[in-house]
Amino acid sequence: MKIKFPEGFLWGTSTAAAQVETAFDHQWKGTKSNDGYTFLRTTDHEKRREEDIGYIKQFGSVYRCGVDWSKLQRGPNELFDSEVVKEYQLFFQRLLDEGMRIMFVFHHFSNPNWFEKTGSWLTDKQVPVFMNYAEQCIEHFGKYAFIFNTFNEPGVYALNSYVVGHFPPYKKSLRKGNKTLRVMGQCHELLYDKLKQTYPDKEVGISKNTGIFFGTNLLGKLAAKFVDWWFIDKASTYFEKNDFWGISYYVYMPFDPRPISEVEFPGKLKSMGIPNDKMWGYHPPGLKQILLRFHKKYNKPIIITENGVCTDDDDFRQQSIKDYLTQCHEAIEEGVQLKGYTHWCTWDNYEWSLGPTYRFGLVRVDMETMDRTMTGAGLLYKKIAEENGF
Repeated sequence: MKIKFPEGFLWGTSTAAAQVETAFDHQWKGTKSNDGYTFLRTTDHEKRREEDIGYIKQFGSVYRCGVDWSKLQRGPNELFDSEVVKEYQLFFQRLLDEGMRIMFVFHHFSNPNWFEKTGSWLTDKQVPVFMNYAEQCIEHFGKYAFIFNTFNEPGVYALNSYVVGHFPPYKKSLRKGNKTLRVMGQCHELLYDKLKQTYPDKEVGISKNTGIFFGTNLLGKLAAKFVDWWFIDKASTYFEKNDFWGISYYVYMPFDPRPISEVEFPGKLKSMGIPNDKMWGYHPPGLKQILLRFHKKYNKPIIITENGVCTDDDDFRQQSIKDYLTQCHEAIEEGVQLKGYTHWCTWDNYEWSLGPTYRFGLVRVDMETMDRTMTGAGLLYKKIAEENGF
């Protein structure tokens, strides 16, 4: 059976600046990861841009990426560093020269340390500070982008930084998580308006992380229902002003009432009969379920902004690509306005609090030498993008 996607379907991959460039002066710098690494050198991307472009251009026509805020802006409302601006502009122009289209992400989990010290996302006073950064991004980089993401997965950031405490500043307060979403939501709406004013023909969306949450007992069902409401429904309400929904999907998570993942409870998912990668349960039909849910509620275009599996098993990654894209195709046939798919991620990167041995890349990175190697999954995805199907 041949699966063919609609003409003009967007194929690509995604990275985040902080996860692939050497840490500058953001809140992740120097943190210790679960696998024992220190968040400093990630993948040397800033030293290997030309080599990395060689891989990026093989995976479709779209590259979803951002910039390191801390490297560009050294203090509140300061002008961007001109040399760093030039570095990014040269990189973006090279991508355009190779026929790529850039989905520009303004914020992807990483804040300058000066932003953290002045209240981070817990005060409305930071709204004009963020907007100053965003407006300078528009000035310097807007012309290179064909589409925009304002924030990457604000629900993940709020949850991990301020509710469960897995990300800096490691707080555990639902009130602070809610405040973070509200302040980010204000910034999103202002940035949406600014972008539409400056580039009325370019689409602006949010990247929204999702998942399938379910309980294995009564308390687990109550916990899963609350997480589903807060993480998907409530978090979405702050970002409904958009031209499209960017959807990320990775997670299939049981609750007992604790959330059960491979990270916290190694082997537990397998003992429950749930297929899994190195982080979460693996359930591709959940992606279609999420796509139909957002289609039914909002009836707007959707782009998969992130999707993949955390694994060292190349065969598993190849199968996962086919499994997930089959679900995407079925969703399109059922009426979902799915416009594109950007795989996470182009090459192995530094997986935030977990570390670089938690791999998602289509290109393998040796974390000691930083040498890159194309994988079988990368070759498969390259062929899918070229043929618009499989």
